[in-house]
Amino acid sequence: MKKEDLKIVFFGTPDFAVESLKRLVEAGFHIAAVVTMPDKPAGRGHHLLQSAVKQYAVSQGLPLLQPVNLKDETFVSELRAIGADLHIVIAFRMLPQVVWAMPPLGTFNLHASLLPKYRGAAPINWAVMNGDSETGVTTFFLKHEIDTGDIIEQRRVPIGRTDNVETVHDRLMMLGADMVLHTVEAIVAGEVKPIPQEQLLHAGEEPTPAPKIFKETCRINWSRPAEQVYNHIRGLSPYPAAWTEWIDANEKTYAVKIFETGEPEPAQDLTPGALKTDGRRLWIACGDGWLEVKSLQQAGKKRMDTDAFLRGFGLEGVRTVI
Repeated sequence: MKKEDLKIVFFGTPDFAVESLKRLVEAGFHIAAVVTMPDKPAGRGHHLLQSAVKQYAVSQGLPLLQPVNLKDETFVSELRAIGADLHIVIAFRMLPQVVWAMPPLGTFNLHASLLPKYRGAAPINWAVMNGDSETGVTTFFLKHEIDTGDIIEQRRVPIGRTDNVETVHDRLMMLGADMVLHTVEAIVAGEVKPIPQEQLLHAGEEPTPAPKIFKETCRINWSRPAEQVYNHIRGLSPYPAAWTEWIDANEKTYAVKIFETGEPEPAQDLTPGALKTDGRRLWIACGDGWLEVKSLQQAGKKRMDTDAFLRGFGLEGVRTVI
């Protein structure tokens, strides 16, 4: 089969998926349809917000489907009528079997981890939050249980000490797009030899979960070792962002997001959450050391560096909620 004859339906929503779709289009593959989330109201005016994938699809004149219910018979019938040979899923909802089992060449997903490590909704966040020194991308064929299908290809990428979730995300997005293109070419050529994920686990080893990030997940526990807090903050920066609460001398509570800190500075006999400042710099105590806060944001204000923040926010009498 020539690539021009291969009919692909592409499923995706955010920026992470756009780069892969763009590579496929530029390589001359036939994108028979793009499936993305319905537009959502956003902002005070509740204007409808289009997904990044929809914006790109519209700019390229690609056929577009935005189902509310993936099991809806009208949507399923539309997919059947397209008669795609292959479905590709990147950063989308979980597909029902009637959808992923439809194309003769199968449905594959691009996942931002080295499966079976970090199965779940937030693999990049958890890799950085856990202090991993590397991660990667995986393509695999879908089956019933989420992120458990047979692996087609994997590529690795290092995580640096100063990387945050944004820098790792962008690196994986580009690497993943390269691998999606290579995976499709291998499928067309009949060169794919999928590997069950169980073969990549050592004896007694279990797959690593990467559950969805909630607000309470982002709350900083200053009693933990400074190294763990350091990784927690960069693993959530810039979005959704790690946060803490301060109380001033008048018992007013402030929610504060912290985006960047310096390396841990070991110290003993600390009170977790204690603040110290020289008027331009700010440190917060963890269980076994200090972290210098470099960038932060008070609720309702703009993100700023610490020097600028301290010029407008006095810390006298302020303490951290633990």
